[in-house]
Amino acid sequence: MSGNYAPFIISAYALTALSVAALTIWVVADYRRQQSILRDLEARGVSRRSERTGQVS
Repeated sequence: MSGNYAPFIISAYALTALSVAALTIWVVADYRRQQSILRDLEARGVSRRSERTGQVS
């Protein structure tokens, strides 16, 4: 059906799928790492600016 272009098309789709999967894994891992860092900071008593009330900048 796609003739001589089939290997190029299949490899392009495979590379794209691999890239999307790798980026998804990276984002999930980074999210978990950031959550861990945030929990550690909160355990040490560091608070978020967004949680401060009654202060006007």
